[in-house]
Amino acid sequence: MPKEATGKTGVPSPTRNKPERPRDRLGRPLAWGAEHELELDDYDAKTMEENDRLGREAVAARRWFAAHEAWETAWKQARGTGDEELFKGLSQMGAGYVHLMRGNAHGAVTLLRRAAGRIGAYPEGHLGIATPALRDRLLADAAGVEDGTLVPGEDAVVEPLTV
Repeated sequence: MPKEATGKTGVPSPTRNKPERPRDRLGRPLAWGAEHELELDDYDAKTMEENDRLGREAVAARRWFAAHEAWETAWKQARGTGDEELFKGLSQMGAGYVHLMRGNAHGAVTLLRRAAGRIGAYPEGHLGIATPALRDRLLADAAGVEDGTLVPGEDAVVEPLTV
């Protein structure tokens, strides 16, 4: 089995500094002035708990980019709480599935493994998440991409996740 990816460490910046660029339904930037295909909440205006809830709802609806964005904001908001690495892992999970749907096998595998490492570092039931089961699922999906049983692309078949 390949070595698990580790990714960057540190704390997120206090501001997002992201312009309101139009995006397609998979979160890819569109040309300025194009019609938005993806509607996102104003995560910066919400609490960490609200963003966590929105991330979970987005996963249930298979809205991976929205899940990534909600948890990325929760990660920023969680600085100093001990939960920042969990939210970073959840954000990476969302991004991993975004890459899967966009057809980027390498990005999907890398981010799903990073997410698994961060999420799996928390105890069972932390914030109501079955962390070992979620870690195992992310590692299995990463392995599925590598062995060809989970084919990247907009039609990728991802079994429902429970977060």
